[in-house]
Amino acid sequence: MFYWDSTYILVIAGMILCMGASALVNSTMAKYNRVRNSRGVTGAEAARRILSNEGLYDVQIECLSGEQGDHYDPRTNTVRLSRSNYHQPTVTAVGVAAHECGHAIQHAKGYSPLNIRSALVPVANIGSKLGFPLIFLGVLFSWNQVLIRIGIWGFALAVLFQLVTLPVEFNASSRAVAKIEQYGLLTAEENAGCKKVLRAAAMTYVAAAASAILQLFRLLLLFGGGRRRDD
Repeated sequence: MFYWDSTYILVIAGMILCMGASALVNSTMAKYNRVRNSRGVTGAEAARRILSNEGLYDVQIECLSGEQGDHYDPRTNTVRLSRSNYHQPTVTAVGVAAHECGHAIQHAKGYSPLNIRSALVPVANIGSKLGFPLIFLGVLFSWNQVLIRIGIWGFALAVLFQLVTLPVEFNASSRAVAKIEQYGLLTAEENAGCKKVLRAAAMTYVAAAASAILQLFRLLLLFGGGRRRDD
């Protein structure tokens, strides 16, 4: 497994996609993090206004200790925002906060893809952690096809999780844009910048899913035939 072959091109392509998407979202968020919105609304205020108007008074809003990833936790019904997005009245802060509120709305309304993604979390975590080790053990133990196939199926579950994540994230962003417009949190010009932020963020999920698919395809090319490479 630890040698060069042509299938590494798939890995490199996936890495390039992920790095490009990461660079895009970082630059776009940084750009609009320097643009103060004319309403002076912070991320925390935007989140509370959206949640209150949606009747989601039980959803908590917390400030993370640093610049950790903003997210919605369905287990505790909590929107968690990074320190800058929580406190600052920028276009990026409002967009990110609204996106996480989009997940809270999905949860409240029983949005099916979100429920499916939540159900896949345990098996996807196991698959992503054990997929490659099982494949390695299968090769180590005289190309044991049972271990190899279990490893590939485990990684496939992680890929499925990435695919299910796409409609969840796109839908949360659509809800975010709609609520920002509905509740007048940003001007039309500022909302155009917000849409750019959310589109750039969505591309990271697209790139991650594409990279995972390419990696799965590589595994199938290398090990899916049920034969040793030296046969």
